[in-house]
Amino acid sequence: MDFHCSSNSGRASTKLPDCSSSSSSWSFSVSEFDQPFTEQQLQAIEAIEAAYQSTSAKKRRANSTPEENEVSCVSPDTGRRLPPSISSHRFPYSSPLSPCRVNSKMRFPALSFGGRIIYSRTASEVDRASKELAKKINSMTKGMDRITIGLDIEWKPTFRRGVPPGKAAVMQLCLDNSQCHVMHIIHSGIPQSLQALLEDDTLSKAGVGIVNDAIKVFKDYNVSIKAVDEISDLANQKLAGVPRKWSLGSLTETLISKELQKPNKIRLGNWEVAVLSKEQLQYAATDAFASWYLHEILKGFPHAQKVADSEPIV
Repeated sequence: MDFHCSSNSGRASTKLPDCSSSSSSWSFSVSEFDQPFTEQQLQAIEAIEAAYQSTSAKKRRANSTPEENEVSCVSPDTGRRLPPSISSHRFPYSSPLSPCRVNSKMRFPALSFGGRIIYSRTASEVDRASKELAKKINSMTKGMDRITIGLDIEWKPTFRRGVPPGKAAVMQLCLDNSQCHVMHIIHSGIPQSLQALLEDDTLSKAGVGIVNDAIKVFKDYNVSIKAVDEISDLANQKLAGVPRKWSLGSLTETLISKELQKPNKIRLGNWEVAVLSKEQLQYAATDAFASWYLHEILKGFPHAQKVADSEPIV
């Protein structure tokens, strides 16, 4: 993973370890997957399951809390055996579409942006970064109806009653999985080149709570972010069930089985420092990347109502 920090004298690059998580690859044959359990194996499974349920019930009564990380992946009704290539794993991270029943307290692997983070903090650096981003967007518009960019902002919180929070201090923009821009606008302001991107109504800006972010940027910098796309609303259009107010974290877990970590020491930290730390840069870039990535996933889903209307009546 590279952090690229713009400077007037040129760009410096610091190589960091790759923090992105990877999943195991499994391969198996159909015959391997469909082998039934023997009667003896089914009896052993039932005995283990009964003993486990008895122990779990005692623990629940003693602790008054549900068991954490409970996973059930055996179907006694069908008696189907999972192939060794899969059953050898402990299923710590299951897909939302998995038949396994997973407790809501289950921990998922962390989502971490693994591309280049381009950090700019002066007016000239942000101007140069904005022009480079605009050039990349223009090159992508050929053959595409609409480009979407993930957008998020950070600011210094206040913990005293009656004291307003700080101005929007950091703006992060992510266009793909290769690079994200983190702009320290509390020091640079919003130059004309960045303002042009934000006010471009042909460029969609996606995020969770992005309308509130746009209002804050307008109040703090008198810049109007146009063509905002609320990911929570899009999720309610595409996902079946009762509409809800999605957070970026809950959507990350639901759609890609990853955890969007929000450590308070970073989330509630000082975003107005002279130079952002590597941890702050990673946090900011990952949020913008998640916004772009989840929007791209949801965009490819059919509308839930259209799917329901197309289902045959039994």
